[in-house]
Amino acid sequence: MHLHHAERGITTAEYAVGTAAGAGLAGLLFKLLTGSFGEQLLHTLFDHVLSLLGI
Repeated sequence: MHLHHAERGITTAEYAVGTAAGAGLAGLLFKLLTGSFGEQLLHTLFDHVLSLLGI
């Protein structure tokens, strides 16, 4: 199967958009997890895991 030149790979513009989206998502997750919401989420998750282990 032969690919056209335009279908060969990701372009520089697509890399830039993907990188910006990834950085934005990472920033959003960091902000959520370092705030009170993230603290409560991690505490609830930790308690759930301990209860599953019977501790």
